Amino acid sequence: MAEEMKRMIALGFEGSANKIGVGVVTLDGTILSNPRHTYITPPGQGFLPRETAQHHLQHVLPLVKEALKTARVTPDDLDCLCYTKGPGMGAPLQVAAIVVRVLSQLWKKPIVAVNHCVAHIEMGRIVTGAIDPVVLYVSGGNTQVIAYSEGKYRIFGETIDIAVGNCLDRFARVLTLSNDPSPGYNIEQVAKKGEKFIDLPYVVKGMDVSFSGILSFIEATAEEKLKNNECTPADLCYSLQETLFAMLVEITERAMAHCDKRDVLIVGGVGCNEQLQEMMRIMCSERGGNLYATDDRYCIDNGAMIAYTGLLAFAHGTTTPLEESIFTQRFRTDEVHAIWREKEATEKKAN
Repeated sequence: MAEEMKRMIALGFEGSANKIGVGVVTLDGTILSNPRHTYITPPGQGFLPRETAQHHLQHVLPLVKEALKTARVTPDDLDCLCYTKGPGMGAPLQVAAIVVRVLSQLWKKPIVAVNHCVAHIEMGRIVTGAIDPVVLYVSGGNTQVIAYSEGKYRIFGETIDIAVGNCLDRFARVLTLSNDPSPGYNIEQVAKKGEKFIDLPYVVKGMDVSFSGILSFIEATAEEKLKNNECTPADLCYSLQETLFAMLVEITERAMAHCDKRDVLIVGGVGCNEQLQEMMRIMCSERGGNLYATDDRYCIDNGAMIAYTGLLAFAHGTTTPLEESIFTQRFRTDEVHAIWREKEATEKKAN
């Protein structure tokens, strides 16, 4: 029976933002294929829902073919099809939802709807081997401090306005940095040349953080100080990163103390940032714990994380009826019943 479970295979679709990804994964976490394509806009511009959805429509079917070919599987080998239900941008989410419905009927395969945030966590856990960490989920659309408790991933702290990735992306637009491979990555590279720290607002409210005021402040500062040659773009990027990441380390450490946990797992696109990882690693080591993080193959949105998380749910009897295979822009992390974690805890007690 265990061998049968390990051989279970899922195809997953991720398209909640500017990346469309298709992944093929087995239940033991083996990633057979994980191609994706990113919609990149000109410097100084963000990505709009309609244009992003058109990009996804253009690339999704070639990605399906590539994923199946690389994984060396056929539709007959698949046990289920998984897709991102939400959260995310409406029009891009719709692409994956429609494709998965069509393929489900063509291939006669069950559907599993997946929460994007929970998928990041499960991909992080299987890739790094983190067992029960406090999770810092940081991306363009989300900023949350999370820990598992009694069947659900509970949110202990979060942004009360914009996400940390959105803050970084929008400041990259002010500096007209390239969006290739991502604005946050390019801010990180520029920040490495920064020498002068500029004081910015530091907004931590209990377990929550706020970034919109910092963004407004640094936008005004950039306009004034860059014009008068009082600092460089590198100084501003360095100062912004240090301030934002210090706030994230603070609320993560507070959650660790509250939950009595020593380890931290960073997931989401901003989790690739090496400076954030280093600051968090220092804090964890001072508490006698470990930091777990992944590189851009897995921390950035991808199809494999959707396939793997959907397969975990499917293996425990969860499927999504065709008529309920909807998408939604708002889908809280703590709405998901993580049935596989409950079984995991039960098995540990039995042993």
